Amino acid sequence: MSEDDLVSRAQWGNLEGQNWAVLVRLSTDEDDDEPVTEPPNGERPRGPMTGRDIKSTKEQERDGRDFISRLGGTCVHVYYEPDTSAWRKKRVRLPDGRVVYRVVRPVFEGALEDLKAGRAPNGERLDGLTVYDIDRLTRDNRHLEDAIDVVERHRRPIIDINGSLDLLTENGRATARVVVAMSNKQSADTSRRVRRKHRALEREGIPTGGARPFGWNDDKRTLHETEAKALREAAIGVLGGAPVRAFTLRWNEQGLTTPRGSTWSPTKLKAVLRNPRICGIRSRKSHVFNPDTGTENERWEIVYGDDGMPVKGQWERIITEEQWKALLEVMGDNMAPGTGHNARKYLLTGTLRCDKNECGAPHRAYKAPKARRGKKPEDFFYYGCPDKGQGGCGGTRIPGPEADEAITELVIAKYEEEAAARKAHVVPEVWGREEELERVREDIEETKEARSQRIISKERYFAMLQELTARERQLVRHRNRWIKSQHTASARPVDLRAEWQALTLPEKRAYIEQTLTAVLVAPAIGRRRPVHTRLTPLFRAEDGA
Repeated sequence: MSEDDLVSRAQWGNLEGQNWAVLVRLSTDEDDDEPVTEPPNGERPRGPMTGRDIKSTKEQERDGRDFISRLGGTCVHVYYEPDTSAWRKKRVRLPDGRVVYRVVRPVFEGALEDLKAGRAPNGERLDGLTVYDIDRLTRDNRHLEDAIDVVERHRRPIIDINGSLDLLTENGRATARVVVAMSNKQSADTSRRVRRKHRALEREGIPTGGARPFGWNDDKRTLHETEAKALREAAIGVLGGAPVRAFTLRWNEQGLTTPRGSTWSPTKLKAVLRNPRICGIRSRKSHVFNPDTGTENERWEIVYGDDGMPVKGQWERIITEEQWKALLEVMGDNMAPGTGHNARKYLLTGTLRCDKNECGAPHRAYKAPKARRGKKPEDFFYYGCPDKGQGGCGGTRIPGPEADEAITELVIAKYEEEAAARKAHVVPEVWGREEELERVREDIEETKEARSQRIISKERYFAMLQELTARERQLVRHRNRWIKSQHTASARPVDLRAEWQALTLPEKRAYIEQTLTAVLVAPAIGRRRPVHTRLTPLFRAEDGA
């Protein structure tokens, strides 16, 4: 059968001897595996009560199969696109490195590639594709042009069931372009109305849809007793100097999961702690695009009311606003390196490094050979620099238990020193520059008013505004540092010496890697030299938790 014959026969509705596929798409969530419950007391099963009760992909598949069969063809494959938007764009990176926004539909794009090749995923010959209507095919003009190319250049027909789609003729393709453009506008209008509704809910502090936030019950207003307690302890612990990873490890061991049932990581917990919701302030996510790296980062931003003040959420808070601001100062904007997230079995692997001739290779742990073990316990081990064939020099080795003990004491002493310094640091109870900040903000408002009344020129306005906003940012940073100092000084420090033995190995590693970037191991000089004299610690700069 010629390819031109496929298109012409599809125009006449004759699919005899042809193999076709069906594309079904649903842009909302559905659960095709939902169990069917028997009606009580032997009652007769009822059909769907509303349109939402109908499983739309199943309806589309059934209608598509019946349509192909009625015209004499055979359905050899069904392409499923559940929960797939044909309009919403996502950020993607092209092969040439450019970052663009595209509608992402891998199933649809795969179906077009199969049509071009004339072969279905199951290996059957593929002659054409059918959809329920043009709206199920696409709402994006770029994807429509891709489909038109398949029909025009590869002579593979794409048709629909209800007659709204005609890619087989010039007039039909022109009409399809107009219909898709209008469908695209309809989606944009709907999205705009939804955004406006969400903005109205935000201004009133009303929780919106989606999964429940960690720490709150399903109503998103009342606190979940267990989760809220754990989250409050984590916030206070981080303010007191504990690493974020220590809490995620503990939660994972206790079986405390995210609302979606996933395990915790420092990135996830930091996102929760950074969210203003935790202190009772309404927030929303914003996306910040970095043109230099081509990456897009999510940030929480506070929702402000018409009075310029943060909107209070209609839910119970977990910590105070001052504590939340202090958390932001403690954690910073980015994840700190070296968070001890691997599955290493020894305390100092990855931390100890060879200091012979500036080798710098990380030490590895290995059990002591029986011949050299002597009276040492069976599980005795060493940390050593690997040989040259494995990237090291083989020039340094140190007893493992003694090194663990020396570094443990070093980390605990460093922690106690910092805790004592925080306790001794006297923080004024009141920030003394509040009036200055208020005057700067009043000056900003007066400058805006002067410009709106054309009292000052545009050039003068922007010069003054830039100077005043820079001054405001400087004062806000100073106030936030004061808030951080106030809370870290008053927070009860973790008694690391008393709790150390009860910590898990990953928790101990988290404390070590938060304190140290590395520990250099010098070669042994004489057998009686104490282990700690061969260790040179490199302390991590204080840049977050």
